[in-house]
Amino acid sequence: MSYINELPRSGRTASYGADDKPPAFADDKSVHEVDVTVTEVDQAFEDLVKEEEDHDIKLRTMSWQKTAVLLFGDQVCLAIMAQAWSFKVLGWIPGLITTFLSGAIFWLTSYTLWQFMMRNPKVRDICDIGRLLFGGSRLAYEFTGIMLLANNSMLAGFHVLTGAKILNTLSNHAMCTVYFSVIVTIASIVLSLPRTLHHVSHMCTVSAACMFVAIVLQLVFAGIEDHPASGYGGEWPEMGAAVKTSIFPVEGTTWIQCLNAVLNISFLWIPQILFPTFINEMRRPQDFPKALAALAGASFCLFIVPAVVGYAYLGQYAEAPAFGSLETLYKKISFAPVLVPTIVIGVIYSNVSAKYVFQRVLANSRHQHSNTVVGWGVWGAIVTAFWAVAFIFGSTIPSMGDFLSLLGSVFDSQYGFIFWAIAYYQLFKGRFFTSKLRTLITVAHAIIMVMGLFLLGPGVYAAVEAIREDYAGAVRPAFACANLAI
Repeated sequence: MSYINELPRSGRTASYGADDKPPAFADDKSVHEVDVTVTEVDQAFEDLVKEEEDHDIKLRTMSWQKTAVLLFGDQVCLAIMAQAWSFKVLGWIPGLITTFLSGAIFWLTSYTLWQFMMRNPKVRDICDIGRLLFGGSRLAYEFTGIMLLANNSMLAGFHVLTGAKILNTLSNHAMCTVYFSVIVTIASIVLSLPRTLHHVSHMCTVSAACMFVAIVLQLVFAGIEDHPASGYGGEWPEMGAAVKTSIFPVEGTTWIQCLNAVLNISFLWIPQILFPTFINEMRRPQDFPKALAALAGASFCLFIVPAVVGYAYLGQYAEAPAFGSLETLYKKISFAPVLVPTIVIGVIYSNVSAKYVFQRVLANSRHQHSNTVVGWGVWGAIVTAFWAVAFIFGSTIPSMGDFLSLLGSVFDSQYGFIFWAIAYYQLFKGRFFTSKLRTLITVAHAIIMVMGLFLLGPGVYAAVEAIREDYAGAVRPAFACANLAI
């Protein structure tokens, strides 16, 4: 029997939006005894698709295969190549445990997210979910919106900075780094102009393919070169002529370094802030678990194999990204394809963020779904403003790596852990221990809540300490022309 039969009828027609107050979740036991059939859920989503029939721009068009490509395009990113460094800090056993545990939590929380959206078909994005989770609070909606824009614009800024690093590396710093950042920003604005994720998914196919090629090349070059070229402790052989790996963290490793390595791994597994928007644009959101299963399987392979092989060949010389540890020629050849996913993944974050602002600016007007001058003008202005902010972040923050750890602790603790523990409570209140499996899943979500609170507390402290240590030394000036090649 489908899980849908476990959910109360009350959420089937839930409302949403900045100006609409969603209905409160019913708490009386009689409601929980009323089942929602698969047919009723199917009909709810069919009605939403029919609402778009006369729209020039239709959002609910993606198949589960297209969604899988979009998910894959978002997940197959440069952060994969930082995992060898995380293993260097944590050692084999903690590194593997953290990776497998993060993957299991990712799948479970993503499935809970999908269940919550099945109960509330009209949810459009993470902000609608934030409002529903906290009793229809307008404050929760606005706060979640601010967090969404802050998270996505900083991540886009990281991609602007990464694009500039790639161009610096390939050209031997042929021009001022700020100019490279401008080039990446302009390219990102142009590619962000399509208003549907269906069109963005086409870019993701090319993006994932390019990142896959880059990963394979890096692993091959790491295997065939005589020794790593350099590491954070100096050029070879300053850190030892022989490559060494460890089972556990080596002596002298601090808990702050370990926690930042854990955040680096968890950051890779936590894209759920985007998932509600992805699901909202599916033709049949009921099929999302198929896309999720495809993503989870591929992610386990891509997140583990490069980390294990990279750490085995680079050892104490492993950098983040691992391309930095290769000889110059190998570094350039393997790093070049990363420029494509660097821009395309930023476009995904731009699309989700722009949609949130767009629907606030043009709510309930024909411009929101029609090919009008006003509609496209507003969309273009929002996209341009988003990338302008991203450019500023990418050009002014001295150490994006540390700020990514801060993002992981502040944002991912909520959107990867806490939100979905609360959503699970909303979905199954009063039925936590009805079977052995339900009891196991309930306990898992309780642990997820504790982990989220831990990342939000000590995790933030560790990230701030890392930033403080970086500021104690030499830092990159804002809008500098300095060479940022890896």
